[in-house]
Amino acid sequence: MEEAGASLEQSDVKFTVVDYVLFSLMLVASIGIGVYSAIKSRGKANTQEYLLGGRAMSPAPVALSLLGGWISAISILGTATEVYFFGTQVTTTLLGCIPGCILMRTIVLPIFYELKLVSMNEYIELRYHSRILRKLVTFCVLLLNFLYMGICLYAPTLALVTVTGLTTTSSTLIMGSICTFYITIGGVKAVVYADVLQTLLMFGGVLAVVIICCNDLGGVANVWNIADEGGRIQFFNMSTDPYERHTFFSTFVFGFYLMIKSIGFNQTVYQRFASVRTLQISQRLCIFFLLGLYCLWTVFFFSGLVAFATYSDCDPLTSGKIEKKDQIIPYLVTDKLSHLTGLAGIFVAAVYGGVLSTLSSCGNSVACIIWEDFLKDLPYFSRLNDAGSTNVVKLLSTVAGVISICLGLMVGKLGSIFHVANSLLSAISGPICGIFLSGIIGPWITAKGATVGFTASFVFSVWVVTGKFIRGGGKPALLPMSTSGCVTNLTNFGNTSMPAFVTSPTTTLSDFLLSNTTLTDAAMLASTTTPDGSTSKTIYEVSYCYTGVIAILITFILASLVSICAGPTNPKDMREGVVNPSCARLYRYLWTVFKRRTNHNSSRETVVQEEAFKMLPKQNKDNLNSPS
Repeated sequence: MEEAGASLEQSDVKFTVVDYVLFSLMLVASIGIGVYSAIKSRGKANTQEYLLGGRAMSPAPVALSLLGGWISAISILGTATEVYFFGTQVTTTLLGCIPGCILMRTIVLPIFYELKLVSMNEYIELRYHSRILRKLVTFCVLLLNFLYMGICLYAPTLALVTVTGLTTTSSTLIMGSICTFYITIGGVKAVVYADVLQTLLMFGGVLAVVIICCNDLGGVANVWNIADEGGRIQFFNMSTDPYERHTFFSTFVFGFYLMIKSIGFNQTVYQRFASVRTLQISQRLCIFFLLGLYCLWTVFFFSGLVAFATYSDCDPLTSGKIEKKDQIIPYLVTDKLSHLTGLAGIFVAAVYGGVLSTLSSCGNSVACIIWEDFLKDLPYFSRLNDAGSTNVVKLLSTVAGVISICLGLMVGKLGSIFHVANSLLSAISGPICGIFLSGIIGPWITAKGATVGFTASFVFSVWVVTGKFIRGGGKPALLPMSTSGCVTNLTNFGNTSMPAFVTSPTTTLSDFLLSNTTLTDAAMLASTTTPDGSTSKTIYEVSYCYTGVIAILITFILASLVSICAGPTNPKDMREGVVNPSCARLYRYLWTVFKRRTNHNSSRETVVQEEAFKMLPKQNKDNLNSPS
């Protein structure tokens, strides 16, 4: 990605002094919030205060933090990219979020909140009575968080490189260092209050771009008409083909899964829920999260339509003005809105706000997980006082920030961030969600069954996703894009700094685009053909929307089968409060009925044996009673 800025068409449009001032103010404000939170919390040094805000934080800032901590630069850039290249079918993800949110609010959240957990992984040991299984799940949760942090840290470099010319390394180091600093000194309170600022920036920055571009294009109706003519408007593709990238069913399932993984079994989000005084407030925060998600994602999705309407006759990717799909929105800002002083600064601040919010939340959660699940009970750390424990957690926050910076520098070669993020992360988060959900709604599942189900699901999911990238998972069909309005640019490709296109006089545009794709894009361009030349479908072509749900089902089904075959959990051995009450009552009833029937059958068999014994001749009775 170092070359991405250089290979873009070199424009004279750069950050102005005003842009730098606005962008810098956001960074300074984030640092200031961390310092202020640290000063205000002086004298309250304990891990509960640092990680959960003393479980007494005000609901309003927590609500905005809950939203901002989950909405990242992946949402700001990635969702717009999906709509631009693949149409609006992905927006029906929002419909699937509704039942997912209801499930989490009514079934999952009451369990975790009432158990007063600090790390969600404590639940695994309480439910399954297995410390080894808890460690295994914790390791996967950490892997998931670090990957997510790296992808989120990489995403805003697309914006900053495009509008300022800074290198990816510089952008990543600046942002990672600032984020690491304020989460280290301020804890969860610094994260929450910084999230408030950054969430408002995210919404305001993107909304400003959408409104201005919409106005230039003649209004919302005209944008919609252009997008419709370009084949971008689609909401009810009712195909049941699991290999199709986006259908109504696949996106609905994906939305349902997003809620399960995002607000149900997410340490970052759980810390927000646990930081307020009552369960009822936490449940109201769930509803606020869903409403806020609708508002933000509607703006982000519509920004993709605005970008398409702007470039409907001159696609920047095809014409070589950008190299990565996810640069479409940053390029729109520099290309069409550069005359508005300060707007580029506001937009980049919005993108950075998204990533700072997400990184700070994840960094704080990673520190919490490592402390609670690995270090807290070790002899040396268990002897530390409150101040010493808090210092260790702060050090862990710093380490998490440094690791995320390193991953952010490495992740730039992956490709389209929306697809990559959701494919990779679903492969890991799916089995994690599966083992938590199995414990809550499957009282019969034992530690042995859970371990087998989780391990098999994890191996299967990682194998499939790895196969998609290495072997090739089919080519998602890009919707039509035109370059009829930029013929001059196409005839002057030789003047651009794209050597792959001019290496041969016979090189075609499609050859050029293929040679400049990244690992993910190249994998998706590969196809599997049979000897007769027809295209075959394999598991690698299944839509990424199903990855997480398939992993949950594998975990639950295998865990249930193994547990039933090996002997299900006795209700008497189950800790109170770790299973959904309705599921627990039903299981106890079925257990009682089964035992009663078993005992009845045993009694009948005994009676039959006694009657048969009485009917035997005396000689046979003596032989049966005599020792052998």
